[in-house]
Amino acid sequence: MNGWEEKFMARWRSVAAGFVIVGLSAAPAAAQSFPAKPIKMVVPYTPGSPVDVLARLATQHAGTRLGQTIVIDNRPGAGTTLGTKAAASADPDGYTILIAATSFIISSVLYPNPGYDLAKSFAPVSMLARSPQVLVIATEVPARTVAEFVAHAKANPNKLNFGFGLGTLPQILGETFKAVTKTDIVSIPYKGGAQAITDMLGGRIHMNFGTPPTLLPLIQQGKIRALAVTTDARYHEMPDVPTMIESGLPQLALTFSAGVLAPAGTPEPILDTLNAAFREALKSPDLTVSMAKLGFQPEPWSRQEYAAFLAEEMKKWPPIVKASGVKAE
Repeated sequence: MNGWEEKFMARWRSVAAGFVIVGLSAAPAAAQSFPAKPIKMVVPYTPGSPVDVLARLATQHAGTRLGQTIVIDNRPGAGTTLGTKAAASADPDGYTILIAATSFIISSVLYPNPGYDLAKSFAPVSMLARSPQVLVIATEVPARTVAEFVAHAKANPNKLNFGFGLGTLPQILGETFKAVTKTDIVSIPYKGGAQAITDMLGGRIHMNFGTPPTLLPLIQQGKIRALAVTTDARYHEMPDVPTMIESGLPQLALTFSAGVLAPAGTPEPILDTLNAAFREALKSPDLTVSMAKLGFQPEPWSRQEYAAFLAEEMKKWPPIVKASGVKAE
C-alpha cells in the first residue's frame, strides 16, 4: 500500500469507527434550523445518464422529507473530477452535496491531482444504491458462454473490438476481463458508452459492459447476447444469465455503487438530518420501483455503514484500476 492509500485508509477507518468528522464547531443554531433554503446536489454526469436520473429520483423524495427542494447541478467532465472538485470547495453548511458513484473512486486513481483530497475533502452522508454490470457480445460472435467467448477471442487475436466510454466502470471491467483471460481484444474508446452500444448493433463492436436497464431491451430483442452479470447472485430480470463467479471469473464480481457526500466540515447534526431524509426516501415503494427500472437496488444505510463501505471500496479499486492499465485521456 502506497502513502496515498495509507493516508486514505487511515482517514476513513477513523470515520467508520468513530465517525470523527472535521467541522463539529459549526454554529449549533445553523444546524438546528437546517434546511432553511434549497439544497444543491452536484451531479458530475451528463443530464439523462443513469446516475443523473438516480440523483433526480432520490433528491425528489428526500427533498419532500426535508421540506426543501434539492436542485440538481450537472457538472460533467474529466472523469467526474470537475464536478467533484466544485463540491469539495463548497461551504460545509449542508447546502451543497455530491452524488458520488464508483467512477468517483476510479477517477481518484486515473487523475492523481484532481484538485481535492479524497481522504480529507468529504464526509459520507448516505449510500443510495448498487447495480450490476452485464457482459454482452454481438450476436455474430459464435459464443453462448464466457468460456466460449474467451476461446473464440484467443482463436481470433486482435479481430474483436471492445467499446466503452473513457474513464468509466465498463472500461475498467473490460480491460480487467482482457487481462484476466489473456485475450487480445482491441479497445475502442468513446466519449460515452451509448455510442459503443450503437456501434455494437452496427457490427463494429463485439464486446461491451453496461447496466441491465440499458441493455435488457436489446438482449430481449435478440440484438445482443448477455454472457454474465457482475453481481454475486444472478440478476432477477435475467435469471438465465450466470454470474462472473459461475463463469469462472471471480475477479469480475464488481458492482456499481452510488451514494451522497458532503464537503468535509459539515456539522454532524446536518449530516444526520440529510442521512435520515435519504434513508427514509429509499424505503419509499414508489422510489424503489423507479430505481428498479434503472437496475438499482436501494441501500438505506447509516452514515457509519456507508463510511465503512467506502473504506473497503477504496481498498479494492485502486489495484484493479492500476492492473487494468487504463490511463486518463
